[in-house]
Amino acid sequence: MTARRITLITGASGGIGADLARVFASRGHDLALVARNAQKLEALADEIQGSGKPRPIVIALDLAVPGACAGLAEALAANDAGVEILVNNAGFGLAGLAQGYDPAEQIEITDLNIRALTELTLRFLPGIIAARGRILNVASIAAFLPGPGMAVYYASKAYVVSFSAALGAELAASGVSVTALCPGITRTGFQERARIDAAGLASLPGMSAMAVAEAGYAGLMAGRRRVVPGLANKLLVKLLPFVPNALLLPLVLRFQARRRAA
Repeated sequence: MTARRITLITGASGGIGADLARVFASRGHDLALVARNAQKLEALADEIQGSGKPRPIVIALDLAVPGACAGLAEALAANDAGVEILVNNAGFGLAGLAQGYDPAEQIEITDLNIRALTELTLRFLPGIIAARGRILNVASIAAFLPGPGMAVYYASKAYVVSFSAALGAELAASGVSVTALCPGITRTGFQERARIDAAGLASLPGMSAMAVAEAGYAGLMAGRRRVVPGLANKLLVKLLPFVPNALLLPLVLRFQARRRAA
């Protein structure tokens, strides 16, 4: 066994990922933080250390690049750290019609949201099982909707929910829980990268990243299969199975068209 059991959080440089790091640290977890932006990670590590908690391991990596997951495993081994809790938070989307983007941009969504999440989970799973740890996969209420206008992103989050549920069932006897966190609209840097119009978004109800992080942590530690933060989001997810796709598809398409940045 490694000397340092850590909670590994991907996409930790901002938004939900950074607030998940703050929540886990405040509950006494030792952390490893992963994202592309080294400067933001170091600032977050300084903040956590300044609060009297152990300084997180900082690993600056683009997980969408082939070989990055192996590099991450090597960096953890060099720090004599083993993953006890895995938080797969890294991900992004692009607002607009699929044919409106370079195919390589769309494939990058699947590389990060699906391939990297799956590879990290499978790579670290033996250690998580040995530690009787936990896995938190950050999905979205988009997982429960058809997604014209953000087709690849919505489909990638449906994969995350399905994979999490199936893996959780497989691991139930091992004592390892798998939780899918499915937030709705959350005020983060996601919208800017997705090219979503901030003015249109401001008129919609949303949650803070910290509220989502707190709900995700509580659900993970309770061993819940799925966490949907916010009453409105919970009601939406419960009602969606009763709405036919013939109605949902044009509604979602119009919604996405209104909020896409020019």
